[in-house]
Amino acid sequence: MTVFHGFSFESARRLPRLPDSHICSRLHGNTFLLRVAVTGPVRESEGWVIDFAEVAARVEPVLADIDHKYLNEVPGLENPTTENIAIWLWDRLSTRLQGLSEIEIRENATTGCVYRGG
Repeated sequence: MTVFHGFSFESARRLPRLPDSHICSRLHGNTFLLRVAVTGPVRESEGWVIDFAEVAARVEPVLADIDHKYLNEVPGLENPTTENIAIWLWDRLSTRLQGLSEIEIRENATTGCVYRGG
């Protein structure tokens, strides 16, 4: 079974590899919506896959490194596309959260990406 927990974080960024004429090459901010999915068996003892409080306890310290930050200054996010943010998060969460199966990031109401590792 797969369960998920949602989070949000605010960050500023610019995409330096785009031409100056592209809107995203300029400094801008996003309210990102993050959905972290965990897959595993339903534990008979509790009746759940994982305690959502445990998911939050493992995700929130990682988000603290990018929430209300200028992403271009975060090591590993020098080109902070939504795709690269998803990979960056996966690399940090996959060692902290057993059963991590998917990360979804939305940069606004209509665009985002889903990353399943690898």
